[in-house]
Amino acid sequence: MEFHLKTPLKKEDITQLQAGDIVYITGTVFTARDEAHARILELTEKGDPLPFDLDGAVIYHCGPLMKKTNGGWEVVAAGPTTSGRMSKMTPLLLEEHNVCAIIGKGGMQDVVESLKGRCVYLAYTGGCAALAARSIKSVSCVHWLDLGMPEAVWSLDVVEFGPLIVGIDPKGGDLFSNVRKHAKRVFSGI
Repeated sequence: MEFHLKTPLKKEDITQLQAGDIVYITGTVFTARDEAHARILELTEKGDPLPFDLDGAVIYHCGPLMKKTNGGWEVVAAGPTTSGRMSKMTPLLLEEHNVCAIIGKGGMQDVVESLKGRCVYLAYTGGCAALAARSIKSVSCVHWLDLGMPEAVWSLDVVEFGPLIVGIDPKGGDLFSNVRKHAKRVFSGI
């Protein structure tokens, strides 16, 4: 099925999704890679507030290429980065914050249980950085630019961002695991 969702997301928005569904997102999406995840968890552990609201949030595993403009920023390219690098930090992130969707590429390992009932993993095709940039209408804010352009948290205003494929649904359905199992059966007979 195809779904068009608006942020901030609610649990009922994502609990209807199943692995293989197509999703388009409109609203605010936050980029976050390794360093941003580490800082979020560090501040959370200290009890310090974050400079952005993760309630019902969508996190995009992306290190965008940005261009400074008069009074703001313009997105040049914003393709997904490999999500597996954030797998170890994701369970704690979801325990502490009400993130409802994660967008990235390549799937994630050992996160299915953490996602159940609370979050969905949406896969975006790698190599589509310029296409992704077209769906980003503006940059509303940047946080932690001291981490560097790709590691900063960019608050992106998107319209019909996608197509995104539900890679891991909140019921435990995991397309990536299914593909690995199928491949193992096929290639074990060779």
